[in-house]
Amino acid sequence: MSKAAAFSLAGKKGLILGVANERSIAWGCTELARAQGADVVVSCLNEKARKWVEPLTAPIGAELMNCNVEEPGELEALVQHAVQKFGKLDFVIHSIAWAPLDDLHGDVVDSSREGFARAVSVSCHSFAELAKLCAPHMPDGGSMLSMSYLGSGEAVPNYGLMGPVKAALESMVRYMAMELGPRNIRVHAVSPGPILTRAASGIADFDGLMATAQAKAPLQRLVTLEEIAQLSAFLCSDAASGMSGQTIYVDGGVHAVD
Repeated sequence: MSKAAAFSLAGKKGLILGVANERSIAWGCTELARAQGADVVVSCLNEKARKWVEPLTAPIGAELMNCNVEEPGELEALVQHAVQKFGKLDFVIHSIAWAPLDDLHGDVVDSSREGFARAVSVSCHSFAELAKLCAPHMPDGGSMLSMSYLGSGEAVPNYGLMGPVKAALESMVRYMAMELGPRNIRVHAVSPGPILTRAASGIADFDGLMATAQAKAPLQRLVTLEEIAQLSAFLCSDAASGMSGQTIYVDGGVHAVD
């Protein structure tokens, strides 16, 4: 393997879930993966989202599918389509998270059992479901990524219910890394600093959260969508072949300071 090839996604086949608009992390990952030579199938939630996403994906040749992981059979259909198109998969990026607004905006102790269960199902367990579907079609191994946040390991004001959910996701990443390692499948959680995505806009006082992060960051700024995509591309490349089971921060250093 040449040193140049190690940092390329050229020829790799990928599946990316969760494109919502031009500000979504999944879109940043899609755009960079295509620029690096990967072939990708990507998903958006439904037809309503599709009108915002298709003008992004069509010009770069990324095939778009609808996928609501709460709807029976849709995740299976998405994976089946990607496998039929490519014959195999080399990387999977899971960038979806959701919780009912009433539960998200309230205190954790006031969250409903149903709302908590749905948040875990969509934001966490769907990653395990995706892995189960994709792993048999990764004969050469590869990478599986999901997206977390600092609120998984410490209590962040207004992050609420999603903190415990992301903590469960990061734990799942470690167990999936252990279980899928013998197949040469690497599993990571990428933990970006706050950026204004559609999902983030549902968090109360998100502007305040971003301001706090910028003030605390050793780099004295917020990270960009491009920087998150660059880390994700690296983890999906052969250059990261010796890494698995980690939560990796791209947050300007906020996680490292008090």
